[in-house]
Amino acid sequence: MAAEYYVRIKKEYAAAIIEDLEKMDAIEIFEPSADEGDVQIPQWQQEEVRRRIVARRSDPSLLLGREEAEAAIKEMGK
Repeated sequence: MAAEYYVRIKKEYAAAIIEDLEKMDAIEIFEPSADEGDVQIPQWQQEEVRRRIVARRSDPSLLLGREEAEAAIKEMGK
């Protein structure tokens, strides 16, 4: 099963491990093209986010606290 990850190598020894994995044909190292790094956000989603920002600014009672937000997220996962 192939998966894509973006990795920032912070230690020299880690770079050596990555190179060894490449030599074993366990990974492929490549530079992503400019298009691959860009995420296109649909216009409708941009507009919805802007609408929600305006709504929360005009009525802060719509905002949830941390505990409420975590509970809502857990509930959605059921």
